[in-house]
Amino acid sequence: MKTNLRSLARDTGSALALLLSLAAIAAPARADRAVDARADQLLARMTLDEKIGMVNGTFGSAFLKTHPGDARNAAGHVAGVSRLGIPDLFESDASLGVANGGEMRKGDVATALPSGLATAASFDPDIAYAGGAMIGAEARAKGFNVLLAGGANLTRDPLNGRNFEYLSEDVLVTGMLAGAAIRGIQSNQIVSTIKHYALNAQESGRNVLDARLAEAPMRESDLLAFQIAIETGHPGSVMCGYNRVNGDHDCENAFLLNDVLKRDWGYDGWVMSDWGAVHSTAKAAINGLDQESGQELDKQPFFGAPLKAAVAGGSVPQARLDDMVRRIVRTMIAEGLVDHPTPATPQPIDYTAHADVAQRAAEAGIVLLRNERQLLPLAATARTILVVGAHADKGVLSGGGSSQVRSVGGLPVEEPLPGGGPLSAFIRISYHASSPLDAIRARAPGATVRYLDGSDVAATAAAARTADVVIVFAQQWRSEAFDIETLSLPDGQDKLIDALAAANPKTVVVLETGGAVAMPWLSKVGAVLEAWYPGQRGGPAIARVLFGDVNPGGRLPLTFPASMAQAPRPQIPGLDLVHQANAANAGKPIGDLTTVDITGGVPPFEVHYPEGADVGYRWYARNGAKPLFPFGFGLSYTRFAYRGLSATAGKVSFTVTNIGRVAGADVPQVYADVALDGGAALPRLIGFQRVMLQPGESKTVTVSIDPRLLSDYRDGKWVRTAGSFPIRLGHDAASSILSSRLVVQE
Repeated sequence: MKTNLRSLARDTGSALALLLSLAAIAAPARADRAVDARADQLLARMTLDEKIGMVNGTFGSAFLKTHPGDARNAAGHVAGVSRLGIPDLFESDASLGVANGGEMRKGDVATALPSGLATAASFDPDIAYAGGAMIGAEARAKGFNVLLAGGANLTRDPLNGRNFEYLSEDVLVTGMLAGAAIRGIQSNQIVSTIKHYALNAQESGRNVLDARLAEAPMRESDLLAFQIAIETGHPGSVMCGYNRVNGDHDCENAFLLNDVLKRDWGYDGWVMSDWGAVHSTAKAAINGLDQESGQELDKQPFFGAPLKAAVAGGSVPQARLDDMVRRIVRTMIAEGLVDHPTPATPQPIDYTAHADVAQRAAEAGIVLLRNERQLLPLAATARTILVVGAHADKGVLSGGGSSQVRSVGGLPVEEPLPGGGPLSAFIRISYHASSPLDAIRARAPGATVRYLDGSDVAATAAAARTADVVIVFAQQWRSEAFDIETLSLPDGQDKLIDALAAANPKTVVVLETGGAVAMPWLSKVGAVLEAWYPGQRGGPAIARVLFGDVNPGGRLPLTFPASMAQAPRPQIPGLDLVHQANAANAGKPIGDLTTVDITGGVPPFEVHYPEGADVGYRWYARNGAKPLFPFGFGLSYTRFAYRGLSATAGKVSFTVTNIGRVAGADVPQVYADVALDGGAALPRLIGFQRVMLQPGESKTVTVSIDPRLLSDYRDGKWVRTAGSFPIRLGHDAASSILSSRLVVQE
């Protein structure tokens, strides 16, 4: 496969086209009657112990204790039934790349994609699909057949530490891109999850918080995002989250699992728990959980001996256990795991071709937020360039937690958590080996390019005065397991940027952040690029945008508030309780298998959502708040014009023209004014498409409208009000270039 990857990438000049082509060939057919019959036949031949074995999974290290020579350092392992040809399940964390690519001490690596927000900022399902196909190919080559990927939680809270793994505050963007990434992963005849179902909107107290939201707004927001992703991606498994929803834990929540997922949506895959998210045996099984994952992290292995006893005693019907197992086996057959098992030994991987996929995603997701007097792209006249800060001489920042990938080239900078603490064994502040400084020097070989770390503000400002241009890299690190407490840049970076902008108005700020960030210096700098966490090829991607080899086409997938006072919750709920618990637990060790320790001693608390279904930009519109940057915002090195907006039943069409002098990508966005849950009519994204145009080129775009985006959920069903909806075509959620009305029938 390595040779084929290389030759096809060379022939097409596009690793994206390569992966799309391979995926189309490899994609198995969806489940049918033959698959159902095979699953039933296997189930009939299984013993009770074999069935119990398939519904409880261990932490991967437990497998390695019995198979010490195996290269798979899996996040989870579930025993198959070898006598029936049912393979084991080897599960890897994989939000942004194969995070369990073998024993790290043996030097194994994997390709690291940029953050989920960076992929979402492309507004391009093809980019998401290619990233998923790449990760799936590497996982298969390493022997994994289940990827714990497919993050589809809406970014309700700007301070959520895990926002970088997710995609968007918008239902449609999240659903379409999550579904595309899942399809890409499963094109390799392996299973992807979708997670964390549902309302997993913060990390603080995530094991004990109770998310409180009525059914209608939940169906119209978070659940609809999951529903669209499941319909378009067909994930083999749904991973339920840690938190409670309206009183019941996600993994024993009959409303979420039985009523919505399996009954209303007709989901035929299996529900697996997050690691440490199971709290009961009979209740969890009867209420819809099919498989316990990482049982060592639960208080006891609820789906092991206790489940066997519950089946024997009748508190869990035999038919329910059979349904649990059948869902797993049937999905394994349908997705190709049974007929095309993953290799027992690692296979060759073309990391160069895969890195091209990561770089393409990073370039597509970089957002140009400010560009005064066309400072960017950098001109050839910039002969002296000062690069400052954020370890730009060594690499680019990565988000922390279970999504951390030990990327090709290694992690040249790994810093412990500030203050240490029990999480330091699990999470470190890490950088991928992709130096922006080296990439800038390579792109401007005739220029004098100097680097300063910025620790001496006065000396750095003095150097800035003599430079033609200053490029300051600023960073804000986020991670699974805790939330940030402010949108301000840490470690005095705002003061540094202020000083550099005062010394040289030709100052470019490149942000490496896991979400929205405050910018008190915005009006003083010449240009701002949001690069997110750009993955293992982040350095070249940033340099190519800075010098105009790539025209920035990224758009913000979430609102940047002017201050946290504009957000639905000015601070993360329960944060004071978490601080108290952490202080009480200071110095206490955690077990080797524990992935998080932020909830020990935290009492249960409720989180309320006053925004309801009006998540993100709808909330800001509802309150008349002007954010720092609206959802969908992004500038370009060229200009685009729209004309001919027309709306018919279920479709909106218009023409986009590049009226500038350079090629570039645009993301025209169609919004309708929609009232949800009895509230005011507010803008809702109902269609978008990324369009690449040469100078003077025009394209007619037609987007189909999901009727649920124009409906609200009442009395157990989607209801559309007959009439016409005001619609507008714009560059972001706050702009309107053309307007019309869309007539719909009830």
